[in-house]
Amino acid sequence: MSRLTGQVAIVTGAGSGMGREIARALAQEGASLALIGRRSSPLAETAALVGGTARTFAIDVAQWDAVERTIATIARELGRIDILVNNAGTNTRRRSWKDAEIADWDVVVRTNLDGVFFTTRAVLPTMRSQGSGLIVNISSLAGRSASVISGAPYSASKHGVVALTQSVNLEEWRHGIRAACIEPGEVATPILEFRPEVPPRETWSDMLQPEDIAETVRFIATLPSRVLVDEIAIRPRVRRLG
Repeated sequence: MSRLTGQVAIVTGAGSGMGREIARALAQEGASLALIGRRSSPLAETAALVGGTARTFAIDVAQWDAVERTIATIARELGRIDILVNNAGTNTRRRSWKDAEIADWDVVVRTNLDGVFFTTRAVLPTMRSQGSGLIVNISSLAGRSASVISGAPYSASKHGVVALTQSVNLEEWRHGIRAACIEPGEVATPILEFRPEVPPRETWSDMLQPEDIAETVRFIATLPSRVLVDEIAIRPRVRRLG
């Protein structure tokens, strides 16, 4: 049964990895999709994979004007916004206090934290007018406890995502709006290539896979609206670090 038929879902960072699998899972449930990412070609590939009438918007979520304009277009053309999945995220190779430059901080925080604030701010008026809405934010276990491997800027940005999620639930429940935060451990996605030391390929199969996160989003999105999931921490069974 398609449990999200008639609903409109926005997925950021939808061009690859977790975003692509999240889009696929929501499409399987019947949702109409708006796919956001920085590059047109990967978004087109995701749209072709999920089928249907998925729309693509090549923008940078770190740019408020572009986000505001795009969300307004989605609301106008699709008529509503039921689900927002804030999946877009990045990291840099220079991550430690001794290595990271101001530019590294800016890149990570602008995408991972500002992007979540911008998209959430943009969808809230539509969700309030509907009296319903779900926001799913992809944070990290580094958002629960700072990680040396993830680095200071990434850890700080993901802690901020947890706080933004909590603040939505504190303020917006009166309007029928819910927010959930998913906090994955290591996931086998292209962002691993940005690590100072890339994990050996033979270890990637022991990590969480993009479809594992997609199934977690599907679980949250298909729960009754009376159910609020604040946070879900999810990690690989095999522990190679720490």
